[in-house]
Amino acid sequence: MHLIPSKIPEFLQPLFPDYCVLTKPVEGKKEIFLTFDDGPVPVVTEFVLAQLKAYNAKATFFCVGDNIKKNPDVFKKILSAEHTVGNHTMNHLKAWSCKHIAYIQNVNACAQVIEQYPFTAKAQTLFRPPYGQISPSKLKKLHEMGYKIILWDVLSKDYNSKVSPEQCVSNVVQNVQNGSIVVFHDSLKAFTNLQYALPRVLDLLSKQGYSFRSLTHTNS
Repeated sequence: MHLIPSKIPEFLQPLFPDYCVLTKPVEGKKEIFLTFDDGPVPVVTEFVLAQLKAYNAKATFFCVGDNIKKNPDVFKKILSAEHTVGNHTMNHLKAWSCKHIAYIQNVNACAQVIEQYPFTAKAQTLFRPPYGQISPSKLKKLHEMGYKIILWDVLSKDYNSKVSPEQCVSNVVQNVQNGSIVVFHDSLKAFTNLQYALPRVLDLLSKQGYSFRSLTHTNS
């Protein structure tokens, strides 16, 4: 993922199918969709939740099923705070190196873990492929299963140890626009950058008049 740009160029966005959401601005509003990948993880996810609460912000957490099983109490805190959750596979699989059947089974395994918790069935329709990797056949199958595939248009790069915390802030603040879907990571790997960047991004963008919403199956 180190070669992925912080901002997906607008001229490339039409190349993605309609059911791969990138950015869907609503005229007359200033809203951003913050998303967090790879959790839930103790301390890290809880730090994120505290920061979001301080700014009355809602977000979407794309959760790895195995992490939910390991950290059920942290997952419950996400739900209690009324954030949206989505499927991020059971074991954070790379679609390009995983056979079709095995990948879909892994998605289903994550769904079965999530279904054990009370929240709206509509949230279950959100899916983000780890690393942003997806193949046409897997994409088609997931669409047939009712999933809305959520990509992004702004990447903080908090997971990259070669990117400074200050640069993570710039990656977001200099590239967002109304309707942007921003990716952070509530993972141990990203925590050093996340601790610095997230509160500053929330502060700076709030002062610019942005609000922070969670994604739903109807965002379009």
